[in-house]
Amino acid sequence: MAEAEEQETGSLEESTDESEEESEEEPKLKYERLSNGVTEILQKDAASCMTVHDKFLALGTHYGKVYLLDVQGNITQKFDVVQVFGLYSGEEYHETFDCPIKIIAVHPQFVRSSCKQFVTGGKKLLLFERTWMNRWKSSVLHEGEGNIRSVKWRGHLIAWANNMGVKIFDITSKQRITNVPRDDISLRPDMYPCSLCWKDTVTLIIGWGTSIKVCSVKERHASEMRDLPSRYVEIVSQFETEFYISGLAPLCDQLVVLSYVKEVSEKTEREYCARPRLDIIQPLPETCEEISSDALTVRGFQENECRDYHLEYSEGESLFYIVSPRDVVVAKERDQDDHIDWLLEKKKYEEALMAAEISQRNIKRHKILDIGLAYVNHLVERGDYDMAARKCQKILGKNAALWEYEVYKFKEIGQLKAISPYLPRGDPVLKPLIYEMILHEFLESDYEGFATLIREWPGDLYNNSVIVQAVRDHLKKDSQNKTLLKTLADLYTYDKNYGNALEIYLTLRHKDVFQLIHKHNLFSSIKDKIVLLMDFDSEKAVDMLLDNEDKISIKKVVEELEDRPELQHVYLHKLFKRDHHKGQRYHEKQISLYAEYDRPNLLPFLRDSTHCPLEKALEICQQRNFVEETVYLLSRMGNSRSALKMIMEELHDVDKAIEFAKEQDDGELWEDLILYSIDKPPFITGLLNNIGTHVDPILLIHRIKEGMEIPNLRDSLVKILQDYNLQILLREGCKKILVADSLSLLKKMHRTQMKGVLVDEENICESCLSPILPTDAAKPFSVVVFHCRHMFHKECLPVPSLNAPAQYCNICSAKSRGPGSAILDMKK
Repeated sequence: MAEAEEQETGSLEESTDESEEESEEEPKLKYERLSNGVTEILQKDAASCMTVHDKFLALGTHYGKVYLLDVQGNITQKFDVVQVFGLYSGEEYHETFDCPIKIIAVHPQFVRSSCKQFVTGGKKLLLFERTWMNRWKSSVLHEGEGNIRSVKWRGHLIAWANNMGVKIFDITSKQRITNVPRDDISLRPDMYPCSLCWKDTVTLIIGWGTSIKVCSVKERHASEMRDLPSRYVEIVSQFETEFYISGLAPLCDQLVVLSYVKEVSEKTEREYCARPRLDIIQPLPETCEEISSDALTVRGFQENECRDYHLEYSEGESLFYIVSPRDVVVAKERDQDDHIDWLLEKKKYEEALMAAEISQRNIKRHKILDIGLAYVNHLVERGDYDMAARKCQKILGKNAALWEYEVYKFKEIGQLKAISPYLPRGDPVLKPLIYEMILHEFLESDYEGFATLIREWPGDLYNNSVIVQAVRDHLKKDSQNKTLLKTLADLYTYDKNYGNALEIYLTLRHKDVFQLIHKHNLFSSIKDKIVLLMDFDSEKAVDMLLDNEDKISIKKVVEELEDRPELQHVYLHKLFKRDHHKGQRYHEKQISLYAEYDRPNLLPFLRDSTHCPLEKALEICQQRNFVEETVYLLSRMGNSRSALKMIMEELHDVDKAIEFAKEQDDGELWEDLILYSIDKPPFITGLLNNIGTHVDPILLIHRIKEGMEIPNLRDSLVKILQDYNLQILLREGCKKILVADSLSLLKKMHRTQMKGVLVDEENICESCLSPILPTDAAKPFSVVVFHCRHMFHKECLPVPSLNAPAQYCNICSAKSRGPGSAILDMKK
């Protein structure tokens, strides 16, 4: 529970009354003491009551004086009698009464001419109204139940409390609508007075003793009215509190409760008056939930009683005035600045920074940058250097001066490495000295980290020559350090010294060497380094060389690789795969290279190349006893019989021999194959299984010697018969299809020829080139139209003879066209 203690300066500060440790729960309100005129008044007199309206406070004292104050506590006016006057007009009413006035309440809409009403409380409750002749008349609303010590007016309802309980009066119907009796009759009503407040126009909150009731004014149903008032009151919530209630005020859906506290001394075991408490509670149907609780150190609290405290509030501003005889304290809801103050006090810097960012338009006393710098300092003090450096990115933003200041702070504590990943690299750019200082720090202790920064930082952030010299100095101590060598190559690249960078990459056999060559067009620098590139990665090197033939010629590459034939083969093989003709001058050389280093690709090369000398290839293949390649070359050179003989004698592969014979489709080869196989039963089996579709199997069967045992002869003969049946079926099927197609086409041609042919004035005679139809339609004419759509005047065609009785189109070769020779005669 937070307290407010009086300091030497007279201000109020929060502390705890339960333990010396600070509370982890943030207080909801903040407090300050009204000074100026209030201090002057209370030095001579004692405050007894206060009311609040707009920006003015009315303070009543024990000596019957009333002071009008502003919100700072300055006196603006003083009254000695009961007086009603306008704050912003000259209208006023004052009267001297014949009995003490305990309380007064004015109509909430008093400024309106129809609402000139107020009530006073003492022995009786009097209502004063202004009549139509601007005279005031009074009427008694209630009397006979003791002094009236509390009155609250809201809308058309007046609530007041006397010794017996609380009443509510409807000013429109002139009826009293309820009576809420006092619960604890053992408490003296003058010592423990009732506290009233309206939450809204229909909700009244009653605090008396330790009891709080929330009452709701509701409309009565017409069927229930009879002689009853039109409204009634329902108690929607009722609960007990720990201490005696001195004042109530609404705060949204919560309640602010001013409590009078009595405690027992542990030493003397006597009861004494403790500091009053201001609690914020959440009402529930039968209990309440405490939201916050503050103990207030007001002047003279040790001598005060429950009746000496009052709580007033300013509607719409969340301002609460705690009035005691010698002090007036103002409680305000804490704003965002106060919230940030509390977070910073509790060292919750991240939450404070987030709160400031969210409410940056509303905060007045704090700056996001100041909070952020405090957060960074806190993290550094705590030893969380990485988090502190990471937060610098967000907090420092584009402020180069602050960045440089923070870097030097990290240098002082030996934590430059922590801030290095987060330094700005673009907008803003810091002084080169800052980046060089961090690079030197890494170079002295962490080569890998140094290399990472060189890769990630743009080369224009620092003086490249200074860093290059520093790396060279370190390489004098450790010349084979690959990390430093790679980093030096990167630095040379930034400095556009590509030649030195390339040499280092090649020495290190680094994968980025090809990217460096491509990116910076270093082909002129690698003409004498082709072997090194091929040794490092022949695949990438060959692709790069072939992609850039215009920069490094094929001839140059082949010459450079002359002493490394295995690499020469890789290059020429890839070249041949891309284009069979580009490297034709090297095809003869490639025969030996394929034979030596890549025999599986020799035969495909021989098949695809049209430029390699066959005699040279045959010589090499025969020397190396490459049977398949020799067979191919012999067949390509036209010596198929020697090729077949080699297959049968060297390979002993009847299937390959049969396949070869099928490819050549030569009867003599089949004859040689049969002669070679006739005394070899396995070969005969192979022939019987495969020869059926190319050679008459009877020729082979007749040559088989009687009594020769042939494996799987029965199966082979069955297969021959099946193949023969299949051929017969295929022929019959093809015949049927051919006949059906011929008949269909014949019918189509007949239908076409039976159709009429349009002859009009646009057609001409193909012989005399004059219009086919005469201009005078009455004259007789004769036209011949061929099925080829050529038209002639009959007299323009040659007269049929005995040798050629049929007529043919002179343009089309009628004899070769056959059916097109037919004619259509058109006569008139």
